[in-house]
Amino acid sequence: MTQSRRTRSSSSRRRSLPPELQHVNLNAAGIDVGAEAHFVAVPAGRDPQGQNVRQFGAFTADLYALADWLAACGVETVAMESTGVYWIPLFEVLEERGFEVKLVNPRHVKNVPGRKTDVLDCQWLQQLHTYGLLQAAFRPEDQICVLRSYLRQREMLVRYASHHIQHMQKALEQMNLKLHHVISDLTGVTGMRILRAIFEGERDPHKLAGLRDHRCKNDEATIALALEGHWRPEHLFALRQAVELFDFYRQQITACDAQIEDCLHTFQDRSAGRPLDKPTRRRNRQKNQPAFDVRSHLFRITGVDLTAIEGIDAQTALKLIGEIGLDMSRWPTEKHFASWLALSPGSKISGGKTLSARTKPYPNRAAAAFRLAAHGLHNSHSALGAFLRRKKAHLGAPKAITATAHKLARLVYAMLKNGSQYVETGEAEYERRYRERVIHNLKRKARALGYDLFQRNVPVLPLAPP
Repeated sequence: MTQSRRTRSSSSRRRSLPPELQHVNLNAAGIDVGAEAHFVAVPAGRDPQGQNVRQFGAFTADLYALADWLAACGVETVAMESTGVYWIPLFEVLEERGFEVKLVNPRHVKNVPGRKTDVLDCQWLQQLHTYGLLQAAFRPEDQICVLRSYLRQREMLVRYASHHIQHMQKALEQMNLKLHHVISDLTGVTGMRILRAIFEGERDPHKLAGLRDHRCKNDEATIALALEGHWRPEHLFALRQAVELFDFYRQQITACDAQIEDCLHTFQDRSAGRPLDKPTRRRNRQKNQPAFDVRSHLFRITGVDLTAIEGIDAQTALKLIGEIGLDMSRWPTEKHFASWLALSPGSKISGGKTLSARTKPYPNRAAAAFRLAAHGLHNSHSALGAFLRRKKAHLGAPKAITATAHKLARLVYAMLKNGSQYVETGEAEYERRYRERVIHNLKRKARALGYDLFQRNVPVLPLAPP
């Protein structure tokens, strides 16, 4: 075959490509992100020196040079993998320069079997992005990202503070002091009074027990018995350091709360001047709850009261807003939203047969918050609580919690997207509707078999005694 005939056949093959395999992003680049270097691939013929792939360092000056080179090559959109946290500075620099940056899941761009190098990875990303075969991962707007960073930092501080509570308990056990067995909270009023008195040199168990708060369930005699121990200096030193570290982290949490409140003040007011209704049910204040009024801030920035939903308190709602944002148009329907949360049944089908319908394992913080909220509905006298208990009887606790979390996610999606208020129907109304659905299904099945189902108004007689 001659050269001209080969050229004509290759050009005809390119023209005959289906629409879904046409070049969608002509000015696309692919970046393989690393800790010390980034490999960048651009379309052929864009670089004056003929280098379609270049390596850049990870320093800030190198990131600016990378952005300058992409602009010189006429690149408009960039695809990169979400590798650790190394992508964050590069992502922010490219967004500031006006590039359309798509952050893709590494599992969705896995290279074909064979050789694997950084150069081939960036070229593979660029090729897939050129054909429009990459879907960007969810990333909220920058204002939500700032709030999310503060909330995650606060969550980390709370976790670290809890570690030092365990260190306190360990030091007390080593001295055979059973204080944490006779009081409900070691870091409460009674516990901290006694610990600080111990650091001041007090060893008399009766004087220490006299520092109990009047709300403590156990009496002074019981607490005094728990405070008779073996005082060793090395264990007292460990206990003192654990308390000091706990106090330090509590101070950092307070400072973080101030930053979160300042960040919430920057959000637009969506309440349209409507007053916030009083809570319909009383909720006890949680120990690690922020010091400011979270519910009022959430109503102002969302325009709806998410805490009206059973199981969702102000702190859970704030965490959800920090993870999913306020723009629900990122998901076309509530089904897309539940699927993104990995709360929908799976669809592993082969040969027309469903192999598995389990939800896919996905470390989604918003889904974890929905599951935690659903777990707290076991004793709730509401429609959601009745739904959870019915599902638990049929499917077991894990699947019932996932199903209830799925229902909570759909409710939150509808409220944020439509601005609608949540109306609690109640447990009795839910049971009535469920009974009507069961009767309707029974009648439909009877008609399919050629029978008619009628309800007889016969009084229910009590069971005979055994």
